[in-house]
Parts: sequence; structure tokens; C-alpha cells
Amino acid sequence: MRAGPSSALGAALRCAAGRPAGGWGARPAELRGFSQRGALSDGLEPGENACGAPGGMPQTLSSTSMFTPCGFSPHLHSAKEDDQGGLIFQDGNLASASLDALIQHLIPTTDYYPEKAYIFTFLLSSRLFIEPHELLSRVCHKCVEQQRLDDPVLDKARIRKFGPKLLQLLTEWTETFPYDFQEERMIGHLKDMIDRIAPCDEAYWKRMNQLLQALNQKLATLSHGQEGIVKINAAVSDKLVAFKSKPPSIQREILTVCSDPYTLAQQLTHVELERLSHIGPEEFVQAFVHKDSLDSTKSCFNEQKKTSNLEAYVKWFNRLCYLVATEICMPAKKKQRAQVIEFFIDVARECFNIGNFNSLMAIISGMNMSPVSRLKKTWSKVKTAKFFILEHQMDPTGNFYNYRTALRGAAHRSLTAHSNREKIVIPFFSLLIKDIYFLNEGCANRLPNGHVNFEKFLELAKQVGEFITWKQVECPFEQDHNIIHYLHTAPIFTEDGLYLASYESESPENQIEKERWKSLRSTILGKT
Repeated sequence: MRAGPSSALGAALRCAAGRPAGGWGARPAELRGFSQRGALSDGLEPGENACGAPGGMPQTLSSTSMFTPCGFSPHLHSAKEDDQGGLIFQDGNLASASLDALIQHLIPTTDYYPEKAYIFTFLLSSRLFIEPHELLSRVCHKCVEQQRLDDPVLDKARIRKFGPKLLQLLTEWTETFPYDFQEERMIGHLKDMIDRIAPCDEAYWKRMNQLLQALNQKLATLSHGQEGIVKINAAVSDKLVAFKSKPPSIQREILTVCSDPYTLAQQLTHVELERLSHIGPEEFVQAFVHKDSLDSTKSCFNEQKKTSNLEAYVKWFNRLCYLVATEICMPAKKKQRAQVIEFFIDVARECFNIGNFNSLMAIISGMNMSPVSRLKKTWSKVKTAKFFILEHQMDPTGNFYNYRTALRGAAHRSLTAHSNREKIVIPFFSLLIKDIYFLNEGCANRLPNGHVNFEKFLELAKQVGEFITWKQVECPFEQDHNIIHYLHTAPIFTEDGLYLASYESESPENQIEKERWKSLRSTILGKT
């Protein structure tokens, strides 16, 4: 049986299919037929810089350029012939192999070390078939066996050739997939291997201590970020319940906190990059893990599927959608509501120019929610030309063709960037999840001969590696803690609250709306 995605991820997949949180609402009739194609000044233009950027893959793990998109080559050549070790090559590329053969290909020897691209690709996707702790256990067992580390007297000359390569492999694993090492079993395997090779060279103890210190520091930093997100989510939940019974007039409005669209777009970019930084590459695989077809009794990560950072990011998208809708529906006067709509249109435009497509789509989705789109009198006061251009860019037609073109342009700009400002690429996350979902499906399906389809592994690694490159960009904008605190903690309406606020602003137009309005007034306000 296949383990389905969580409710948050399921919502993300639905959104990527062209239906955002809350549903696309039909806007006033005069807004629906617009199909103008246009460009935004000082930003990316449709079709410009649309050359495809090569996939991002790890080439070195010792610097901020850990994932260099232009450096990855999918040609994972073997030092051995095709018929050795069960590896199948096509045109010089590793195409498929048994899981055992792929594990063996990962293991260094005295005169062999796997390519960095292979290490990342296999460690990422192998968890579809084998849990990390079991994989490391098998790697260590094979090392002990092949290097005869159980012998009473070790061959020190051989171990001194093998030891640095083993330590390098373990270093790359801990730096790229640190969350794997939250398990004590993983740390136990590391220490066991060092206990075996350290007698040949005391320097191995120092290297291992450095590795463990770096790992602990990274896990502590990631854990601190996770705790912050949990606290924010708890505060938001409390305020959401309290807000149902309070009049909107006591609520602070976004325009009192930040009236400059460019500044808000910058602060949204801060939030996006901060939340992205906590997502481990393995979460994209673990989100959709299922039982191995060759072992129907076992499901990888069945007990603890670690996708909390990914799911928290999806929830942030949904929160931003509802925050936008709440800010629009709160004001009592239509002129004020129109002003808020135009403000968010400008914010979305700046997000597009920055390369922050996730916030852009959340804002558009919020403005397309039915409680907002039904406000015909309000929309009649809005200058909608820029909004139509933005909608056109994020149109789901042709599998989001326009957006994908703009994304390629932003990715190309990032590759040739001279500053962090030009490096920013924040993809529409729900669509990225959808793309990776289908790549995972291809990876998880074994070939008829039982082999793992390594070509599919490469496709997935290329997509995830590019994302990792983007999420490591340091935000160049000055942080405004007041604005960011508001974005995280401002109370938002539930869907029912949005409909009630919408009906209170512009009266129901038909019997169905009238009955719903009466029901909501009764349940939320206690009025009849």
C-alpha cells in the first residue's frame, strides 16, 4: 500500500493543479475575460532569459557553493566495465542496477571514491527502498569485510589509504543530510567505524571529532529554527480562535504596519528564505515514501516520517493566502478595501521582480478566494491592469507554462548574478511539490528485472539539487522585525469568518448567500 501525502501536502498538490487554498473564486464578470499579455517594469518579462538552467547538484561540500548548477554532469562513469558489479550503463551513463550494486558503488576503497554527484543522488533517493540507518549499517559492514577491519592485526598501509576516503564520505553525508543523524543508531555507526580505523592513525580521531562538532552545531541551528516555527504556529492558533468573537475594528491592519509594497515584498522574501533554509533535501522523498514492491511487509519511515519543515512551509503559504484575504475583507468601506487590494497587487508585482514566486502566488490566491472575488463593488474601484498581468504569469494553463518560463529566466539570472539580490529564486512551492511527487513515483517503481531505475534518481536529484542551491541564498534585504512579526502573528479569519466579513461588507446577492449569511451570523456572532 502506498502512504499518501499529509493533508498539508495534499492541499499543496491541489493548489498546484490550479486550485489554491479556499478555491478559485469567480471575480466580477468584467474581470474574467481579460487576457492581456504584458511585462512588468524593472522585472522579468515573459519569454526573456528563458534559457533552461542546468540542474543544481552538489560538487563540493566545503563552501557556500556546495551545489553548483553549472558543474553537474550526469555522466557517472564507472572505473569498471559495465558487466561488473551489476551496474548497467547506457552511453556511458549509469542507467540502472540492483540496490546492492548501488550500495557497493557508494563504498570507497583504497583506490576508488564515488563521484559527489553520485553520492548525493543515491543518498537522496535510496531512502525509497532502505532507511538511512540500515544503509549506513550495510556500508559499514561491507567496509569492515572488504578492508578486513576485524583482523587481529590491521594492514596500516592499506587503512591509511582507505581511512581518509571513508571519512570524506561520512562528512558529505552529515553535511548534506544532517537530519539523518538525529538517530542515535546513525551516530553509533560513525563511532564504531572510527574505533576500527583510529588505531592506524590518531588523526582520524581529530577528524571525527570535527565532524561530530560540525554536525551537532548544524542540528542545533536547525532545531532552534524549528522551535521558533512551532512557537509562531501556536501563537497564531490562539489568536485565530479569539478573533472570531472580536469586532474587526480592534485589529491592526497591514497598511498601519507597512505602507510600502517594495518593503513588504522584501520582508516576505525574508520569511520565505528563512523557512526554506530548514527544509532538508530528504523531505522531498520522505513526503511520498511507500512500501517497496519487493518487500510488501516493510515501509520506509513508517513509524516517523520526517517532513515537518516541508509541511510547515506549505502551511505558511496557506496562512499568507488567508492573511491577504483577511486584510481585504476587514475594512468597512469599499474605498479602503480597494486600497488594500491595490496595495497587495503592488506587493505581488515586487515579489515577481525579486524572484519570490511563492509569495506572489499566495497573494494572487488570496485575492482569488471567493469571499474576496465576490466583492464586485470593491473590485469596480480597483485599477486591475497590473493584477491581470500577474494572473497571466501564474496562469495554470499549459502546466503553468508562463510561470515556468519566468522561473527559468530567474534561474538564469541567478546563475550569472553578481549579487545576492540577483540570486534570489523562490519557486511556487506547491507546483515544485507536484513535480517532485511524480518524479518520486518514477523512482519508486522498479524495472521488470528488479533493478532500481537510476536515470529517474538523477532526474529527482537534479530537481532537488537546484532547489537546494536556491534556498542557500542569503537574503540581501534589511530585516524589519516588526513587519515580520505581524506577518507571522496577525490574526486571520477562518474561511467562515471570511465569508461573514464579505457578506457584512457587500450584502448577499442570492438566496443561497442569504441563508449562509444568516447561518454564519448565528454561529459566529450569536445573532439571529
